[in-house]
This record gives sequence, C-alpha cells and structure tokens, in this order.
Amino acid sequence: MANAAQDWIAARADDLLPAEYFHVVFTLPAEIARIALWNKRTVYGLLFKASAETVATIAADPKRLGAKVGMTSVLHTWGSALTHHPHIHMIVPGGGLSPDGTRWIGCKPGFFLHVRVLSRLFRRLFVEGLMALHRAGQLRFFGDLSGLADVTTFAKWLAPLRKIDWVVYAKPPFGGPEAVLAYLSRYTHRVAISNHRLVRADADTVAFKWKDYRIKRGDRMKIMRLPTFEFIRRFLMHVLPDRFHRIRHYGFLAGAGRKEKVARIRTLLGDIKSAEPDQPSNEAAPPLTLREPCPDCGELMRITETFRRGQMPRTRAPPRKQAA
Repeated sequence: MANAAQDWIAARADDLLPAEYFHVVFTLPAEIARIALWNKRTVYGLLFKASAETVATIAADPKRLGAKVGMTSVLHTWGSALTHHPHIHMIVPGGGLSPDGTRWIGCKPGFFLHVRVLSRLFRRLFVEGLMALHRAGQLRFFGDLSGLADVTTFAKWLAPLRKIDWVVYAKPPFGGPEAVLAYLSRYTHRVAISNHRLVRADADTVAFKWKDYRIKRGDRMKIMRLPTFEFIRRFLMHVLPDRFHRIRHYGFLAGAGRKEKVARIRTLLGDIKSAEPDQPSNEAAPPLTLREPCPDCGELMRITETFRRGQMPRTRAPPRKQAA
C-alpha cells in the first residue's frame, strides 16, 4: 500500500498548478447512508457523479466563475469511531479554462464557490439520481427498510430529504501546491483505521483512539472500547466492492488529454519553469510530513524525496549506528 501511495503521489505532482487550491467536502445524510451500506457500488458511484457534476455546473455558470474546472475526488466512508459516514473529499484548483480554452479564469483569492449553492444543487442531483436508480431496479432494501422497495413508498420517504440542508462545506484554502501533496499523501490511500490509533486488543475487546468532534475546545481524543466482533463489523462496513475506484478525476484533470491540458494551463498562467523539461536539481523540496510517527523513536516523519517506480533516489538515509 505504501509503494502504491507513493507512486500515485508522484504522478499527481505532475498535475499541480501554480494556483490556489481548495478543499470541498460533500456528505450524505444519515438516512441515505443506511441505503448506501447495502448498495455500495451504485450509491457511492452516484455520490461521485453528483458531487463532481455539482462543482462543474456551478463553476461553469457565467454568474459564478464561468470556467471549466478540474477536480480530484477521494471517497471516505468512515467517521473517527468507525461509524458509516460516506463523504467525498474534493481537491479543486482555484480557477479553470474559459469556454473557448484560451484563458485561465481564476477565482477570488480565498473564495471558490458559494457552499449553499453547491449544497442545493448537490441535493437535487443526488435525489434525482437515486430515484432513477430505484426505477431501474438497481437498489436493494433489507430489514426495516424492505418497504422502500415500492417506488411510491420510496418517493414519499425521500420527500423530507428534499427540504433539509445537505452538508457541503469548504475548508480554508491549502497553503500552496506542496500542502496539497502533503494532504493527498495522508488521505488518498488510507483505510478506516490505521495501526497508530490502536491501543490494545485481545479476544474480547479492541481499544482505539477516536476524535470526538462534538467537543469544540480542548482535547478531542478519546479511547473507545468495543467488543471484538463489533469492531470487526464496523471495520468491514468500509470494505469497498471489488475494483471500485475510490479516487477519481474530473474536468481538465481527467482523460487521456490531461497532460496536454495541464501544460496549456501552465503556459496561460505563465509558469515558465514548469514548461521546461525536468532537470535534476540539488535543491531540497519543502519537507512533507506524514501522519504516522517514526516506529523507532516516535518523532515526526518527513518525506525527503518522491520518486517513481524504477527511479533511483537522489537522497539516501544515513547508515544506522551499530550498538556498541
């Protein structure tokens, strides 16, 4: 997994633009999440499609940005306590190509698109898509939700969800392209829970660290203890269907023409350095930090170099001192 993540990050480094980057999160209501648990491939696929179409549509509106944007979307299905919490993390450059492809249209500094406008369109597109999936017979229902198999009953059940606010929020802009890579290196290839959060485990109980977001100030980290079978059940909720892609690209960051589009955008932005052929450099890149501490000393680990499979690293770790 670590090698796959590093290869992926190295490839994404080639797509970075000298522009402000924004982080937008799309979350499904708890009622929809229950349906998604039994219909992962269809509902998660709809989540990707509806969120990407929302951003592309609003950004293309001449009253908003009036540009064709590019997006990288990452699916997460878990909350800190391993609960089922499907949401999309979307990384978006702050601007896009003009409709004729001849100009770069940048957004206002520190502001991408109105979150409330995004939320309303996302809600409408997702609900319409969910109804279409139901009519096509692509949804399954079990237990106390079995009655929703009837299309009329399902439509009535969905009606209240058309009126509530769906959670879409934008985090503060990244501190530059390097910060985008640091974020992606932590989040793209994550699983529901990493080893450093585990406190102890035996045949009866698993204890792990979790963050209580209800606490606004002070230490949010707590210890949760679950029966072993309940811990396994929660973990398995986040196993995705076979060959399901949890990282997807849209707009000018998608398709076979991605490299050409990115190169043209860099030219439009006047990024002369990126337009030149890659040359070896002795200058060290700003260090990126990893979430996991060093397993030997417990200190913060830093990424000193990123290189593709088959390439020789320019830097090497110093030899470890032998114990006397």
